[in-house]
Amino acid sequence: MRPMLFLLALFVHVLAPASFAQEANPLASYIQLHYTKQEHRVAMRDGVKLFTAVYSPRDTTKTWPILMKRTPYGSGPYGVDKMAEKIGPSEEAVKAGYIFVIQDVRGRFQSDGEFQQVTPHVVDKKGPKDVDESSDTYDTIEWLLKNVSGHNGRVGMFGVSYPGFYCSAGMIDAHPALKAVSPQAPVGDWYFDDFLHNGAFFLAHAYRWLGANAQPRPQLITERPEAAKYATYDGYQFFLDAATTDTVYKQHLKENVPFWAEMMAHPNRDEFWQKRDILPHLKNVAPQVMTVTGWFDAEDLYGSFKTYRSVEALNPKVNNVLVVGPWHHGGWYSTDGEKLGPATFGSKTAAFYRAEIELKFFEKYLKDADTPGLAEATLFETGANTWRTFDAWPPKSVQPRTYLFREGGLLAVGDAGQKPSAGGGEKGGASLAYDEYVSDPAKPVPSTETIAPGMPIEYMVDDQRFAARRPDVLVYQTPPLTEDLVLAGPMTVDLWVSTTGRDADFIVKLIDVNPAAPEKEKQPGYQMMVRSEVFRGRFRNSFEKPEPFEPGVPTRVRIDLLDVLHRFKKDHRLMVHIQSTWFPLVDRNPQSWVPNIHFAKPEDFQKATHRLYRDTNHPTSLTVGVLP
Repeated sequence: MRPMLFLLALFVHVLAPASFAQEANPLASYIQLHYTKQEHRVAMRDGVKLFTAVYSPRDTTKTWPILMKRTPYGSGPYGVDKMAEKIGPSEEAVKAGYIFVIQDVRGRFQSDGEFQQVTPHVVDKKGPKDVDESSDTYDTIEWLLKNVSGHNGRVGMFGVSYPGFYCSAGMIDAHPALKAVSPQAPVGDWYFDDFLHNGAFFLAHAYRWLGANAQPRPQLITERPEAAKYATYDGYQFFLDAATTDTVYKQHLKENVPFWAEMMAHPNRDEFWQKRDILPHLKNVAPQVMTVTGWFDAEDLYGSFKTYRSVEALNPKVNNVLVVGPWHHGGWYSTDGEKLGPATFGSKTAAFYRAEIELKFFEKYLKDADTPGLAEATLFETGANTWRTFDAWPPKSVQPRTYLFREGGLLAVGDAGQKPSAGGGEKGGASLAYDEYVSDPAKPVPSTETIAPGMPIEYMVDDQRFAARRPDVLVYQTPPLTEDLVLAGPMTVDLWVSTTGRDADFIVKLIDVNPAAPEKEKQPGYQMMVRSEVFRGRFRNSFEKPEPFEPGVPTRVRIDLLDVLHRFKKDHRLMVHIQSTWFPLVDRNPQSWVPNIHFAKPEDFQKATHRLYRDTNHPTSLTVGVLP
């Protein structure tokens, strides 16, 4: 090779990758140029030491607030000479300047101690051995104030998902220096968040997350263990072939995820789950709290709304605000927020949030920036694709409206005391009017039309036409709307059902149906799922004490749907689906009675006919809040 060509090749091989990397991630270069890094092992009151990385601005001519994230996902890369590529909630925050602190929580990665999933809060701390996330946060802040130079005496916290939980738990009985906290998609009560929804097990999500994050840690580590494998990319077939959740654990997780086994042993909301509910303990929190979530957060939507409401109820003097955008789980942190699957939102909503909402929140309360405070609720109205502010959530002007389920798949405005059906000509005779379907666990309704191994982030806005065409899905809808309809706040579905089996799940989907005319619509006929939920029927009266159904007896099942702010435009329809399988998102209910569904045998799974009643004595209905 000629010398010049050799030198050129050497340049491409050695120098180009580094320059390309800087160009690909200029924020990483900015952090290297403008921040220094220190690593510490911070002792808690019981002597356990937690690994803590501190990134401080190189500019020492002024003081900076501390902005902290506590995480079970690792604070690496480890080593003072290795800088993280992302150290704060946003690029804007990094460039504004903070002392960023990232800490491994107890028992994770480089921190000592024993890890507990969703650490139970200790109410009555009698000595140094009584520790929880509140005490660990307090002790960490105390240490930082004494040992890190250049701070202004104020501390903030942020975190998405599990780190959001550590914000919630860490701001209880808050350290006086903790001034502003933003729990983002925080876990609230793990019996209703993430892996369990009203007693039903989110199988595909649990397998992916627990299989990647919940293996035992016999010693300090710097890298995550290898994640659980999939035998095929087709999650529907993968979990159907496994047959039972017990088989999934034994054959595919290799019995190496202890928390999976604990969950399987506690199908009811017993003390195991009750002590992991952080919501009743959110007292004496930091003076400024901003809870953030996305309308299409498939993991911790329950925790987000319940955290906001719990802080509001238990801390009347705290400035507690809510921000909700059109995002999937963490989408405000990791995307520009312009679209999700087939749904588009008209602007870069997440980029707007990071610059105009999140940054200004921390700048105001940690640096005294001259910027207006946030409204009580700053929410993105889906369907209209616009931001709105409210002085209360739900809005005080919301008016309740009830839709009755009627003959011919009609949803009609009425009230629960109004006769919803015509009578004698109805299936079932004059006294009982109903629609019915056969639910077969061997042929469950897919949770998404997409072939994917786990839970696709966009499933919450999926086009539902694929499900509406199945015989085991009941479909009800309004006539085309004569004017815009805006729904705001939580909703409730009152089902009157019976089954030929002894148990059943019921899934409810609220859907916005676009007109079919292609000349008027960018997405003609799109059935956009707006909200959905599942309820395991055995828990209809109590999550602590399940009960079998009496075959053939009409029974009430009440299902709460989490909040929305959505505009159904003129000529659109409001649609509701009712079904009993949603696979592999939710594990299959055997529909026979077994004390613990998680240990059902293949022979326990049976077909069952489910009826949905819509007569005077059994008026199945949907109650919503309408914003004038």
